[in-house]
Amino acid sequence: MMISIAETRRQRGFTLIEVLIALVIIAVGLLGVAGLQLSSLQNQLEAYQRAQAVMLAEEMAHRIRANAPAARSVARPYVAGTQYGLLTPASCDPNSITSAAYDLCDWNNSLAGQGVSLGGVNAGSVNAARGCIEYLPSTADGETRIRVTVAWQGTVATLDPNSSCGVGAFGDNDAFRRVAVTDVVLADLAN
Repeated sequence: MMISIAETRRQRGFTLIEVLIALVIIAVGLLGVAGLQLSSLQNQLEAYQRAQAVMLAEEMAHRIRANAPAARSVARPYVAGTQYGLLTPASCDPNSITSAAYDLCDWNNSLAGQGVSLGGVNAGSVNAARGCIEYLPSTADGETRIRVTVAWQGTVATLDPNSSCGVGAFGDNDAFRRVAVTDVVLADLAN
């Protein structure tokens, strides 16, 4: 069986088109894989920041539980009417301030990322962390309830959180604000 020159040329041209189509399909597939990788990295960063924020909130909750008599007092030393993390990290001397003031100072330093420094910049916390502490109404049993919240800036927009901590701290769009909340309940031991 003889193949004519016209058939040979047609087969070569068709093979070249097949190769080009295969290259386009591979390129589109690789772009999809790159997009998936980027999405995976964003989700990983969000999960890491959420875990760090929960640890920061729980750290303060443990400090409050450890200093329950002061937290239950009428003076309410754990509320300073400010968002922590905005303040410049300071030296916290436990010998010169009250235990509650030391807890707040040390927590502020943790929120500001003082534990890890990168090029002279504090980088040991979640992105633009803010901490809030508020007293909630007491229960009928006389329990003292305190809410500890950590807010930070996320990487993608979602729904606005139902919390006032960090409102407006991350630009005009609060859809980038994330929050982690934990409540501390201190029993009334006098009854």
